[in-house]
Amino acid sequence: MVSKIRVNRKMMLLKIYFVKTFTLAARISNPPMKVHFISIGGSVMHQLAIALKRKGYTVTGTDDEIFEPALSNLKAAGILPEQTGWQPNLVTAEIDAVILGMHAKADNPELQKAQAMGLKIYSFPEYIYQESIAKQRIAIGGSHGKTTTTSMVMHVLKLNDTQFDYLVGAKLQGFEQSVRITNAPLIVCEADEYPASIIERKPKFHFLFPHIAVITGIAWDHINVFPSFEIYKEQFTIFINKIEPGGILIYNKTDTVLNEIVNTNKREDIRYQPYGLPEHKVEHGITSITIENASGALNVFGEHNLLNINAAWYVCREIGLNAHQFISAITSFSGAAKRLEILAKNNETIVFRDFAHAPSKVKATIDAVKQQFPDRKLVAVLELHTYSSLNADFMKEYNGAMDKADTAIVFYATHALELKRMPPLPGEAVLQGFNKEGLLIINDKAELHKLMREFQYAQTNLLLMSSGNYDGMDLIHLAQEIIEP
Repeated sequence: MVSKIRVNRKMMLLKIYFVKTFTLAARISNPPMKVHFISIGGSVMHQLAIALKRKGYTVTGTDDEIFEPALSNLKAAGILPEQTGWQPNLVTAEIDAVILGMHAKADNPELQKAQAMGLKIYSFPEYIYQESIAKQRIAIGGSHGKTTTTSMVMHVLKLNDTQFDYLVGAKLQGFEQSVRITNAPLIVCEADEYPASIIERKPKFHFLFPHIAVITGIAWDHINVFPSFEIYKEQFTIFINKIEPGGILIYNKTDTVLNEIVNTNKREDIRYQPYGLPEHKVEHGITSITIENASGALNVFGEHNLLNINAAWYVCREIGLNAHQFISAITSFSGAAKRLEILAKNNETIVFRDFAHAPSKVKATIDAVKQQFPDRKLVAVLELHTYSSLNADFMKEYNGAMDKADTAIVFYATHALELKRMPPLPGEAVLQGFNKEGLLIINDKAELHKLMREFQYAQTNLLLMSSGNYDGMDLIHLAQEIIEP
């Protein structure tokens, strides 16, 4: 009976929104559309461009520089710009939509011409919404875990032969693109809180208007955009208020900040589904999970991943899958790229790479590896690379983040600060902020490489955490050197 009610409610919502927006949806979904990208070389922008080309749209785009893999991907799709640089002559009255990337500045000549001509100009998320007006929309947000949770939902839906579009911020095994736009009735979106574009400074996830929303947790990040935690938290309150009437918010009840926001901003026209850790056990380095009457052994581990799995389960249940369908699929999920990714291993050592950089992510990742391998020591190396993590005033947010590492190293390159036009980051500020006894601080890539090669790795794991690349270090080669001395 419950599932029938859920399905009926879902169908009713879809019919309401389809009728309500039929005219605009018809305009968007009937090619040939002519779309022009300003900053087509972005990691996600070029993926959307390729997706629209495959849908049958006429796609043009420009950029002042395009790197791999975007360059090869655009060339293979037949939409690589003929020349580098901005080309206002490509902005014509025949263009139906201009999609503006974050890399473009306010004085961009193509943008200025499009504005003068009165063309429709969209940020990336605004356009995603236009393409998904008639779809059931799922938006997965949070300060941490949104990429992994989105990936888990996509993995389960694919293995259960569900037709869906998607937007995710990482390369996933089994998915050729990170963006897919077709005529599927459902779209799964990773919902980012970073600004949408230079002319639309509101967070990206404010433009998705989901029917099913997830918030995985809230921990202050992007301080160059949100100068206080209160301002940052406010963005999630706004996100909750963007959920379509009759929709549902699935949220992490173990997060005290998130709980406070949810409980002080209750809406009567949406449903709420809290989640915590699912039933699980760890034996011989393998984590098994039980949901309802279905059980299975996982390829991923750590409490943060167990929370992500539970969030993904509630999303999939809302779509109509049962516990057996979910468990049979999630057990083969091996993780998103750079999320506890194994670079190399032998019988005594595993070298992990992880995207963790914000304090909550660093702590969760370190804790996960220690919980999964309690009898092994852990060498944890964190690169400070983002605006927030290179800010001396932000260091106190890292207090305790690396406590469970047996050896903790913080690396940041001096020229990374110079490129971001930031003041020097004193080592003393880092030491005080992390408050970790024995913390090592290194600023030279060669010194870091030498130190990691000299460690003894008997019954020891190495965890490399960064949203960058350690000043260009070849991590794959390093990992092989470590396990095959």
